[in-house]
Amino acid sequence: MADKSISESAYKGDFDLVARKLEEDPSLLTAKDSSERILIHWACLGGNFKLVTHLVNLKSPIDPLDDTDTSPLILASSAGHVEVVSLLVDKEANVNQKNVNGHNSLQYAASKGWLKICLKLIENGGNINITDKYGSTPLIRAASKGNIEIVKLLLSNKEAVKINHQDIYGNTALHLACEDDQQDVALLLAKNGADLTIRNKDRQTPLDLCTLKLMKLLKSLETNN
Repeated sequence: MADKSISESAYKGDFDLVARKLEEDPSLLTAKDSSERILIHWACLGGNFKLVTHLVNLKSPIDPLDDTDTSPLILASSAGHVEVVSLLVDKEANVNQKNVNGHNSLQYAASKGWLKICLKLIENGGNINITDKYGSTPLIRAASKGNIEIVKLLLSNKEAVKINHQDIYGNTALHLACEDDQQDVALLLAKNGADLTIRNKDRQTPLDLCTLKLMKLLKSLETNN
């Protein structure tokens, strides 16, 4: 099992210390800690590009999974480390790997607003309609957070994106944008074909979840169309 101290050093980006220990004991490269993570997990989570590059050059596995089926790419994507994500993707990391909750790199990046990471993942085979165990897609997650640039990116592929996909609660991206009063996102979705009449499991349409102001804006948009 990996020494906790070297995992912490990898996370903090202490290149010299980690490199020295690996030279002394090459088996540390793939030694697992108590969460079944290896050094590349921690280096990616910390965003240490130089160290990740060194680990890759030493032939570290690119897609090792921890005890929650989380890969280094998922960690780097969630934390917003663009350079590290690009490196892993260029080394053919699995862009559609899901953890035990069904979350993946694109969902995390969409939820947290990492536009460049979303673009990199999509350009390299990221499934824009991938779902977690709650049925949420990257579009649903981006819309609920008001990440309009990512919503625009996902909607730019109109033939592929499932704009009216419903999660396990029956909510669409428009439902959640309305519920969280993400007005610009809600209007953008509606302009791109999001259905105002779909009902969730509580029999609510997106309009039922709107503020009065947003409801008027959406109805005005509907009337103008």
